[in-house]
Amino acid sequence: MLVEFILTQKVVLGVSACNMGCPVRYNRKGWDRIKTLKREEGDFKWHPVCPEVMMGLGVPRDPIKLVGGNGFDVWEGKAKVISKKGEDVTEALKEASLSIVKLFKKVGATGFVFMEGSPTCGVYRTSLKNKRLGNPPGVLGALLLKEGFFLIPALDIESPLKWWDWRRRLHAFAWLNKQNISKKQDLYNTWYTLKFLCQEIDAKKAGELGKELGNLPNMYDASYVETFKRRVGDILREPSAPARIKEKLWKSYVYHKRKLGEEIEEINPPTTERSITKIAEELNLMERKAFEKGEFFSSAPILYRSSQRVSKMLEK
Repeated sequence: MLVEFILTQKVVLGVSACNMGCPVRYNRKGWDRIKTLKREEGDFKWHPVCPEVMMGLGVPRDPIKLVGGNGFDVWEGKAKVISKKGEDVTEALKEASLSIVKLFKKVGATGFVFMEGSPTCGVYRTSLKNKRLGNPPGVLGALLLKEGFFLIPALDIESPLKWWDWRRRLHAFAWLNKQNISKKQDLYNTWYTLKFLCQEIDAKKAGELGKELGNLPNMYDASYVETFKRRVGDILREPSAPARIKEKLWKSYVYHKRKLGEEIEEINPPTTERSITKIAEELNLMERKAFEKGEFFSSAPILYRSSQRVSKMLEK
């Protein structure tokens, strides 16, 4: 069994409290999107936070908005955060955001599940159904991007296929950051583990990085390790295309069948039309089969399994 590719410690994640069932939005609303993960919710350690509450605005409260730019601009002193009543709450929000990042670092958090469209937590999206959703990234979102956290839109948890894609990249990201790379061979081994996933996500960037590693001198600067991790991490933050996911799933299955002689009837060719829920079921099945056989599943190279479950598998 390839135990070196198994995470046995739960990944720690921050989460916007309003997406973990806490009614902390300005209008006293909230959603428990984390519960859609069902049993998988227990595979992570969660830290719910609400910047607006931590800055002292309370519930309910006046809405706030970014004025003069986005979250990055706020940190550079070029933009402000203003309440509906016109009160400047910029410094209070910055202080709350800094305390959240301090907390995340203290507990060893790898990422953050955020509320998109929020002037605090929002990161990527600017509009949804033609409705303006702020000027991303938000103040906390910008700080988390700068600090190198892995950021997941909460709405994508409700899509089985999108969540599978986020989760596998999150685990790969967490594993990458734990690697102790002290020599050139360590770099090669780390890259080989993640390169198939990186090639699926962004073939151009992965190709450039692979070529660079191939030409790396034996006496490279030690700072290159952090550069390498950052560049791979940047690729892993990018969502993959559903068509590419289906294609790689089929290739992995064909390899599995050829090597082990085991057919898995539930897994379909990429040309077969089916729902995203069905595709996600096939991906999870392929993950499980690979784990049970001690095989490397290149589409999801790093899996989380409890130490008890790994021990039981090793006993077989």
